Amino acid sequence: MTVQSADLIALEQQLGANNYKPLDVVLSRGQGVWVWDVEGRRYLDGLAAYSAINQGHCHPRIAAAMIEQMGKLTLTSRAFRNDQLALFYRDIAELTGSHRVLPMNSGAEAVETAIKAVRKWGYEVKGVPAGQAEIIVCADNFHGRTLAVVGFSSDPESRGGFGPFAPGFRMVPFGDADALEKAITPNTVAFLVEPIQGEAGVIIPPAGYLKRARELCTQHGVTLIFDEIQTGLGRTGKLLAEEHEGVEADVTLVGKALSGGFYPVSAVLSNSEVLGVLKPGQHGSTFGGNPLACAVARAALRVLVEEGMIENAAIQGERLLQGLRAIRSNIVRDVRGRGLMTAVELAPEAGGARGYCEALKTRGVLVKETHEHTIRVSPPLVIKPEEIDWLVEQFDAVLSSGN
Repeated sequence: MTVQSADLIALEQQLGANNYKPLDVVLSRGQGVWVWDVEGRRYLDGLAAYSAINQGHCHPRIAAAMIEQMGKLTLTSRAFRNDQLALFYRDIAELTGSHRVLPMNSGAEAVETAIKAVRKWGYEVKGVPAGQAEIIVCADNFHGRTLAVVGFSSDPESRGGFGPFAPGFRMVPFGDADALEKAITPNTVAFLVEPIQGEAGVIIPPAGYLKRARELCTQHGVTLIFDEIQTGLGRTGKLLAEEHEGVEADVTLVGKALSGGFYPVSAVLSNSEVLGVLKPGQHGSTFGGNPLACAVARAALRVLVEEGMIENAAIQGERLLQGLRAIRSNIVRDVRGRGLMTAVELAPEAGGARGYCEALKTRGVLVKETHEHTIRVSPPLVIKPEEIDWLVEQFDAVLSSGN
């Protein structure tokens, strides 16, 4: 007997923690930009697992690499070396220009790793007094769900009820270089920022902001950390979003699409100075840098580059942006994006974005609301022009009906 969506949803609600509010669609299969539910209905995936599936669902070359490695060796811990880790280091360092790499599993772990490393760098290299290191972050940031990270979130839903929190963080408005400059003190060890704020609703900073941040960090001896876990690896039409302003961070965090959706893999990419402060026994992960993860990540990076997905993101992203902006609807307040990282912000009188996401689901498009009034649109980077046009048609039909 075939299990129905309603049965699985009921089981989830009975046994699972109520910490997510997904759309009521139960997916069982995916290929490229398309996914199918348990009843066989097809949908265009307009979210790509929050940019973890840039390479498309079940990419055959990544799958083949994973299957091959699974038959050889999956885990050794870092107590021993394996034959994939050094090759992963080489591949990602050559691609990004990094000097040192520290592999982890989730994006949140990469953020925590960076926080630990820059604090240690601050004490041992910059000379900040013990226990006084400060890290500057931005309002409306999203860097994960760990206790340290939610402690410097400005979102009451993320941090409410989870304190007490770790000290040592100062918050400034996103996109305001003057505020950043004023917040820097002799104890500032790092500025942690998303080049584009994803969870906040695809908020793009003013032109020149990242470049000015780079100049200020260099001037004051502050480590610049770009959280590119969502913006990186082709999503914005460049390998890394920092390239749009021609700047280079001291520390770059990548994850999500680093495995093409097959396996949790993240990495801290750094100059030698910051990661050089870590010594054996001071930080690590049993699964971080395991041979299966490294083989999958190497394949995911290869297909991203060799199959032109980054260039396609730039071309199709512009097509998507222009198509969405051409929609005539009184409830659309703004359409913004870079590459295939796009958002449609609705006016308050629209009554929230959730209902429009549900309406799009009935038309075969899966997207998700964020911050109540915004719909994020970030399909896999393998999307084709005709699929972009069809996607825009569905948005037009749903948004125009809200006039």
